[in-house]
Amino acid sequence: MLEAKKKHARFLFLFIFPAFIIYTMFMLVPILNSMRYSLYTGTGLLPDQFVGLDNYVRLFTEERYYSQFWNAFGNNIKFFLIVTLVQNIGGFFMAVMISRKFRGNKFMRKLSFLPTTLSVLVVGYIFKMILNPYYGVFDKFLELIGLESLIIPWLGDARSAIWVVALAVSWQFLGTSILFYTSGIDGISDSIMEAARIDGANVWQEIIHIILPSVLPIVAIVTILIFIGNFTQFDIIFAMTGTRGDPNYSTDLFGSLFYRTAFSNSDRGGWGTGMGATVATMMFLIVTVGVGTFLYFFSKKREALEK
Repeated sequence: MLEAKKKHARFLFLFIFPAFIIYTMFMLVPILNSMRYSLYTGTGLLPDQFVGLDNYVRLFTEERYYSQFWNAFGNNIKFFLIVTLVQNIGGFFMAVMISRKFRGNKFMRKLSFLPTTLSVLVVGYIFKMILNPYYGVFDKFLELIGLESLIIPWLGDARSAIWVVALAVSWQFLGTSILFYTSGIDGISDSIMEAARIDGANVWQEIIHIILPSVLPIVAIVTILIFIGNFTQFDIIFAMTGTRGDPNYSTDLFGSLFYRTAFSNSDRGGWGTGMGATVATMMFLIVTVGVGTFLYFFSKKREALEK
């Protein structure tokens, strides 16, 4: 028995060690370097003047810094809530539909994941073309059905821009949510579903009393992945509204704020690499605290359901 356990441990080590090395090189080391550089200031790509916690003090006490930081934080919260609602609710109900036995359901499963395989930059460009105020097909469609009064500059209005970008991300990665929820629904025993139908349960009762409690861990996984992805989102902002999060920073997220502050010159909103590293470190801390909070909340929720 002891020898079998040792063999199993060596087997696991052989699989885990390469992943650990890759993670350390490409994730852990850059994070630690970012934390180190947040304690320095200076011109150039590598700050060389040690200032301790001065960058953090300036970030939260000087108006030019904290106004943009809290603006990005607020935008991230709105962005996260929109994407979470669309991907969780839309992904769940789409998974319920394609999990039903009908002709072509396997094809629908594959089709639902197709947008996820596209580049984020491609998706951003496609949505910009669709919503273009001069030749975009969406405005032309509204005109065709007599709803031209609803037409607004979708990416040029601060009130709608964050919604448009969030919906673009939600559409692209909806397939991931569908994949997770479908796997959870497929894991429910057929005998449980058959027993519920024999007892007279309709579709809504099946969803509320059987399917939804069974996929609650999937809700946690999807929500946490969305949270991590949204608080590090950059490429969709770059593709659709630029690194300044136009219009008037209304779509500026932490990812675009970090890029602009760390790598742009002062004329274009740059704060220097040291301050950029400070923003990145704060992003890491927010994501860590957020993920820990979600894990605690969902574990308590699951314990309550199991009692």
